[in-house]
Amino acid sequence: MAHYADLQKQTNDQRNQWHLEVDNIFNKMESLIFSLRHHHITTLKSCQSKLRSQNSSMIQTVQDNKEILKSNKVSDVNNYKSKLKEYRIIPQIPDLSLPSLQTNTVQGREFSIELGEYKATLTQTSLSSLTDEVSFLSVKELLEEAKVIANIPTNVKNLSKVACVGSDKAWVSGEDKMIACVDIHGAVQDTATTCETSANDITVTRQGELIYSDTVNRTVNIVRDGKTETLITTPRGWNPEGLCCTRSGDILVSMGTTDGSHRKIVRYQGQRVTQEIDKDEHGDPIYQGGAYAVFVVENNNGDVVASDVNADTVVVVVDRTGKVRFRYNNEPPGGKKSFGPSQIVTDSIGHIIVGDEFNDCLNILDQNGQFLRCVDNCELHVPGGLSVDSEGRLWVGLCDSREVKVIQYMK
Repeated sequence: MAHYADLQKQTNDQRNQWHLEVDNIFNKMESLIFSLRHHHITTLKSCQSKLRSQNSSMIQTVQDNKEILKSNKVSDVNNYKSKLKEYRIIPQIPDLSLPSLQTNTVQGREFSIELGEYKATLTQTSLSSLTDEVSFLSVKELLEEAKVIANIPTNVKNLSKVACVGSDKAWVSGEDKMIACVDIHGAVQDTATTCETSANDITVTRQGELIYSDTVNRTVNIVRDGKTETLITTPRGWNPEGLCCTRSGDILVSMGTTDGSHRKIVRYQGQRVTQEIDKDEHGDPIYQGGAYAVFVVENNNGDVVASDVNADTVVVVVDRTGKVRFRYNNEPPGGKKSFGPSQIVTDSIGHIIVGDEFNDCLNILDQNGQFLRCVDNCELHVPGGLSVDSEGRLWVGLCDSREVKVIQYMK
């Protein structure tokens, strides 16, 4: 009888694994739909803005011409220049192809689903084959060799935090009190100033509003219309460090005690604490105490992903309930030094991307912790801040050179 009880347990374990794989696939689909929608809206808004600008200019020109007709000044007539040729060039309205969802089911044997270029297939086979198939879907999205799209100079000392806004802007910060918003051409679009010291971490809401953590005042702040508001004040003795805005609108705050002996990640819904990720099922700390902050990001399957430099296993991933899924600390192929993680980010496909300051590269993992690529061909000397824009490109802040590199790493 014990044998059958064991079989039943194994079957239930397999059921849970299958359900997890299905959840992973549909989480990717949901994230892809959001990304496509955001891209289309951004593109249409940009076109709308150009059309409005041209329309406004045309109205003004007509008004100016009426004034010239009424004028008795010869100079006004002589100086007149027609803008008809300029106005004949109308901003091109983008032809956006809307994706469609394609499904195919062979009852009891196979299920496939396709959206745009993303396709996933579940077949009645061994669990290992299913996992390999899902991993392959992630790998095929990556370029064999990443390429630098832009080099953006900044004046930020020890540039270590980057948070993208849309497709062509990002907030950047370092050791200075000022946080700057720069576009892909290097022009400063906006600035914000912290109160007493530099921001420990920065992120943006889904509406593009800047959020930063202030260790001195134990606050998490938001910048709205040029004004700073306090969103969260952490408990006495706990300092806010890493930040992440989730898809649901929650804020994940990694925090450490004043003496650095303990660290945890807290989920806030508004000012209300809804979850604390602190200890594992054995009662042991998930994140190690030490001198370094824990940086945190949410993956598209709900996992909470953190880089914990104080620990031997420096990438720690827990599921949405706070249960540890896996830890990662493999050295990159060809790495001359041990793994030296900095910031961490995830993308729309569920990849986990970790900066490695010791080896001047980036590690790309799938959402189950399998190593996929090492980006080491883009001259990433001491990579610090990491963020992914709405076009799926990486923005990497380089601490020493004070520049941001925009990198294409997916097809």
